[in-house]
Amino acid sequence: MRHPGVPESLEGWWILHRMFGFDRRRWALIPDEEQQRIAQEAGDTFAQCKNGEGDLGLAQLVGHKADLMLTHYAKTYDGLAEAQTTIDRLELLDYLQPRDSYVSVLELGLYDATGKIHATLQERNLKPHSPEWNSAFDDLLAEQEKNPRNAERLWAKVPQRRYVCFYPMDKKRAEGENWYTLPYADRARLMLDHGKIGRTFHGLVTQVISGSVGFDDYEWGVDLYADDPLVFKKLIYEMRFDEVSAKYAVFGPFWNGLQFSVEEFPRFLAGEVPAFNEKVSA
Repeated sequence: MRHPGVPESLEGWWILHRMFGFDRRRWALIPDEEQQRIAQEAGDTFAQCKNGEGDLGLAQLVGHKADLMLTHYAKTYDGLAEAQTTIDRLELLDYLQPRDSYVSVLELGLYDATGKIHATLQERNLKPHSPEWNSAFDDLLAEQEKNPRNAERLWAKVPQRRYVCFYPMDKKRAEGENWYTLPYADRARLMLDHGKIGRTFHGLVTQVISGSVGFDDYEWGVDLYADDPLVFKKLIYEMRFDEVSAKYAVFGPFWNGLQFSVEEFPRFLAGEVPAFNEKVSA
């Protein structure tokens, strides 16, 4: 974007969250052999989604909003469309009711790096937005893309942790509390302080931030993954006292539940709590 007031970002996976209700009573009425056939078809398809170029997370949701959440990762936007239609072709969909969905793209915000890029170009005495300035800007931004740590975060698979919490959020645009009218330096400072809280939970929670401006009803989607669900409450509560959240955050609905392995899907269909057999990692 190259605008001095707009932080740049790096984008990775396209992400599609889909939440479904499951008609367990109707499912229970069909013969066992038919249940096994439908479950096998779904399980095979889920495995293909995980083993291809993208990824898939399965979660049993807790609460009345929905029963099942599928989290699709795809390299392209078209890949999300393919993942959606692949699932929609399953016979299992006769027993699932769509409850909600969310479209976004994994995002790394570059508040600090963007400020440094503009400062560097100013030191070089290049005319803003001249061909030379644009070229130098793009080169400096490309260095961020090549950073191994950034690349790892942009293309990491769905975190393999037992519990997941997903919610969308906005930055407030109210009179007197408009995030987007704050000076860049103030926003950068506030985001730096905000990030410090998250870092105190390092090792306890894996966070995936995705941008959804222009793709869904909120501006960002937030996925939290942990081995203890209580971590979600402690992290989100502590952040409520941070100025960014206290003054400028607007939150959407929260979805939370238990991730489980593809092999455990028949247990989910049977009304049992499915296990998570993947290798857990931070």
